[in-house]
Amino acid sequence: MTTGPFVIKVGGSTLGSTDTTYADIAALARSGDVPVVVHGGGAEASRWLEAMGIPSRFERGLRVTDERVLPVVVAVFAGLVNKRIVAAINAAGAAAVGLSGADGRVLECRIADPSLGFVGEPVRVNPGPIMALLQARIVPVIGPIGAVPGEPADQLVNVNADTVAGNIAAALGARRLVFLTDVDGVRDAAGERIPLLDAARARALVADGTISGGMIPKIEACLHALALGVAVQIVDGTRPGALQSLEGAGTLLVP
Repeated sequence: MTTGPFVIKVGGSTLGSTDTTYADIAALARSGDVPVVVHGGGAEASRWLEAMGIPSRFERGLRVTDERVLPVVVAVFAGLVNKRIVAAINAAGAAAVGLSGADGRVLECRIADPSLGFVGEPVRVNPGPIMALLQARIVPVIGPIGAVPGEPADQLVNVNADTVAGNIAAALGARRLVFLTDVDGVRDAAGERIPLLDAARARALVADGTISGGMIPKIEACLHALALGVAVQIVDGTRPGALQSLEGAGTLLVP
């Protein structure tokens, strides 16, 4: 197993809740075990879009991102949500710096599917800026915006945050990728938590509809990271001290 940093994906649904996530992240950083944070913020984006009279539409858990939606998601993900998290980690006693996948071309993408609009599919991670922050003992906080290289400027694209987390974890050789969500792991058809889930069963649960909606890209990101040797765990981030007590919590995914 690899010995790289923890990569922690903070789910949009848990942002702003009264949990200990940012204190836990700061505690890790102060101990010298500086994690990488990747965040979503879809609920916040939906609120801003609704306020502007722009409808939100999803296909297979991915937000359809047209010319009206793109500027809003860039502003919310790379700006508002990103800086809120940076401010919270700084206040908790660690140094954090926010960036998006477009900064330093950390996340080079192609257009995933023309029917989804400006939605990116990662093709390359350039980890230099992330590594520089880690070496300076600064927590990188990464928003899910990517760049499709082009002239005269790169095209900004919306990238599913779970996908971003999986790709960055793989590129960094992360020790573990932890998805903090508002549910206590993956559930079976009877609604029971699955403590240990292998790749084959995960695919079967997606195929039969037990895993659906926003959990689909999360599981796909897990499988991608697993295939590249990164251990993955989905846990309830609203539980106090969730990052301090990972053993036996949520769902651990295995190859």
